[in-house]
Amino acid sequence: METLPTQDLVDGELSEEDVDSNAWGRLFPLGSSFMTFDLEKDEYTFGRGDNCDIIFNGNAAKKNQCFQAYSKVHFKLIRQTTTSGVHVFIEDTSSNGTFVNGEKVGKGNKQVLSNNDEIALAMKKNKAYVYMDLDCNEDKDLPSELTEKYTLTKVLGRGACGEVRLAFTKGSCEKYACKIISKKKFSVGGKSQISLASQVMTEVKILKALKHPCIIRIEDVIDTPDVLYIVLELVEGGELFDRVVSVSQFSEPVAKLLFYQMVVAIKYLHDQGITHRDLKPENILLSGENNETLIKVTDFGLSKFVDGGTLMKTFCGTPTYLAPEILVTAGSGTYTKAIDCWSLGVILFICLSGYPPFSDEIKDIDLPKQIMGGHYSFPKKYWDNISEHAIDLIKKLMTVDPKKRITIGDALLHPWFKDDEMKTKANKLMYPQADGMVPPSLSHVPGKKRALDINEESPSKMRRESDDTVSPPDTPTL
Repeated sequence: METLPTQDLVDGELSEEDVDSNAWGRLFPLGSSFMTFDLEKDEYTFGRGDNCDIIFNGNAAKKNQCFQAYSKVHFKLIRQTTTSGVHVFIEDTSSNGTFVNGEKVGKGNKQVLSNNDEIALAMKKNKAYVYMDLDCNEDKDLPSELTEKYTLTKVLGRGACGEVRLAFTKGSCEKYACKIISKKKFSVGGKSQISLASQVMTEVKILKALKHPCIIRIEDVIDTPDVLYIVLELVEGGELFDRVVSVSQFSEPVAKLLFYQMVVAIKYLHDQGITHRDLKPENILLSGENNETLIKVTDFGLSKFVDGGTLMKTFCGTPTYLAPEILVTAGSGTYTKAIDCWSLGVILFICLSGYPPFSDEIKDIDLPKQIMGGHYSFPKKYWDNISEHAIDLIKKLMTVDPKKRITIGDALLHPWFKDDEMKTKANKLMYPQADGMVPPSLSHVPGKKRALDINEESPSKMRRESDDTVSPPDTPTL
């Protein structure tokens, strides 16, 4: 998911009564010091100057770290009729820069503004607005049940199940992520998506009842005959994958803090009878830009609606995080929650080393056989400064035989996690309002009457773990 600045408050509110019928565009706030604004005139100026149409001089604006970098007239929006039609231009009038979708326009330069473009001021990370063209008909096919509550803007990301778009609630302009999933993707045991409508909603209701600080909260679910819209809590610090790439690798204390939260979150899911099935760094989101931050697990349960064959077709190109038993049976077997534990082991390996345990760059054995045989190692060149306890936990999580693999509950009791300072820090991130005290009620979902994975059985006998190992490539990369 694309990263947005971490802002929790929105100054401006816009009710339906406030919307000008003559407006041709609208600016939605991405930062706490900006307000929703409808565009009606053909030209607007934005900046710190008193003569601007939109003046950045409120208390919230002055608290922004970039406030002093705003110009008296920072940028202009101009609506012009040209030979090719009516276009909206943004003109950069600031020496410190106006950015559109992360690219600097440049003082004195103009460029066309398109629907869902992002505008940032002074720094590309200081995102101010997302522009909506009210004459654009891109969303004409969205259901009224959705558009009556939310305004959908830019695409945040795309995945196997559909796309995710930034959504604003009507009236308060609270920000959410809206996952849009075509039911044509749903296929369980050969059944058509039409017969799945009630099953999908039953499962989604269970997911919606989940309450945990490290699990993405489902705010709303809107079901239509062809598409499922899931409105989710918006997490604005980016994906774990991108963070690992940017820092090369985490220090062991930081990796432990983040990984402890992951294990706690997956244990919560497992306690509710839910297997994630698609754990990978892209599905671990970070709440803030600091590395020591709250994590959020997302995309849990959705693969429940995809049959094994589809699951394999989706992921077989890069099966890095898939458990060996899935590869052994080509995705057609019945699996236990142990598949999540394997994936967690791969994630921990990457967090600590900065490279994956299995790679196409290893030419001796192809990637699936590396995984099925457990051919991974811990060369001193990369692992010399990592504790034995951390390596031992990885080995126990990445045990090829699922019957011998450590459970999520036992993983939490592993010696590597016997770290009171880390747990205190983690609990303060998870429960800041309770000063780190864990509420007793979080171990149970109210009203939950059955486990999600009702068909979970013990797997057939799998290949035993191999003691053979191979070294990673000389230059490990993600």
